[in-house]
Amino acid sequence: MAVTRSRVAPEAPEVVVSQYSRAGVLGVWAAAALPMAALAWVVAPLAARSLDGPAPLARSLICSLAAGLIWQFVLVVILLRREQGTWRWQVVREALWLRAPRSPRTGRRGGRLWLLLLPLLVLFAAEELVPMARPPAGRHLPDFLDSAVGRGLLEGSWLWVAVLATTMLFNTVLGEELLFRGWLLPRMQAAFGRADWAVNGVLFAIYHLHMPWVIPGALVDTLAISYPARRYRSALIGIAVHSAQSVVLLALVLALVLG
Repeated sequence: MAVTRSRVAPEAPEVVVSQYSRAGVLGVWAAAALPMAALAWVVAPLAARSLDGPAPLARSLICSLAAGLIWQFVLVVILLRREQGTWRWQVVREALWLRAPRSPRTGRRGGRLWLLLLPLLVLFAAEELVPMARPPAGRHLPDFLDSAVGRGLLEGSWLWVAVLATTMLFNTVLGEELLFRGWLLPRMQAAFGRADWAVNGVLFAIYHLHMPWVIPGALVDTLAISYPARRYRSALIGIAVHSAQSVVLLALVLALVLG
């Protein structure tokens, strides 16, 4: 007899998740998107003027956007405390959907359902096929890493490895995904009904005001991340799929640091 690793979800603590109005959803979106836009287009250029050495704008942007991503994590922590009154892991896991995917038909969690990640990763990679406007010089990380200045800055610099690794961690694990799929998505159904996942994906794309040239490609994330996260009620799907991008970039950074 075949043995399956899938299991029926155990009893979880009773966690009441609040539902936002449309204004409430937009308020949380603005609390993430507007600081990132201000950091990218106002704070970073001003800070770059006081920096010596190569690529002052790129260095300022990396640090400024890292601060914005860390703020998103802090925002989730504050909102979670206000809603649940605790940071106990059992409550946090349920309130932020930090759990294995669950079949909507059988109720089973994990196991073979994790194989969903394979086609989702392929779909997520299709974002690179979407035509993109040419980014301004020094503002697109992959282009910067591929430039002579970027390679020169990173070669032998473990400090920049730490900075970029921290940025990527808060980008795809503790920042954007935790806020959009862990916090917002479970709280959008009352306002948007069955279209909540689609609205979540569109809001996530438009959130990229700090790098608007990626917005068309980011709409692909609606199908690769928002829909499966809603269907299987798991923010871990989005974290896993989105983090594939960070793994590739971090590997590139390590290759540059090692020369």
